[in-house]
Amino acid sequence: MMEQDLMQYELEEDTQRGKYLTFKLVNEHYGIEIKYVIEIIGLQPITIVPELPDYMQGIINLRGKIIPVMDVRLRFKKPFREYNDRTCVIVVDIEDITIGLIVDSVSEVLEIPETEIVSPTELNKGYSSKYIKGIGKSGGDVKLILDCAKLIAEQDIASLSMNP
Repeated sequence: MMEQDLMQYELEEDTQRGKYLTFKLVNEHYGIEIKYVIEIIGLQPITIVPELPDYMQGIINLRGKIIPVMDVRLRFKKPFREYNDRTCVIVVDIEDITIGLIVDSVSEVLEIPETEIVSPTELNKGYSSKYIKGIGKSGGDVKLILDCAKLIAEQDIASLSMNP
């Protein structure tokens, strides 16, 4: 049974390889590996938690589970923008930590072959490049592919680990 589970997991990994959920922040297009995405939800009421970094907006109650939410715009030091009906929360699981990423809007799931992804060091764009794992080319567009592990600082996780 264990070997069968492993084979099923590897099969799922293969079907997700090269697929990215794309979303928009300001006028930039980003991608996040689909394997991290649990679901996409509309904006929920956010409970403010004192003494968190500005980009950590607080927590939401998602079907009984408390999930911290981060405004990706603020994480990238972009100006805050009022949330609207296009604002979404991408719920991701990164290294067994569930967190909601608030983005301006979600676009689509794209397949971007590894051959169409270049290293961000080739751009060297300063402040936000530490969160960028690669630059994906899709048709005539460019998508900045996020490094999910670097997006979430360990101190944020420690301050938000409220679930036993």
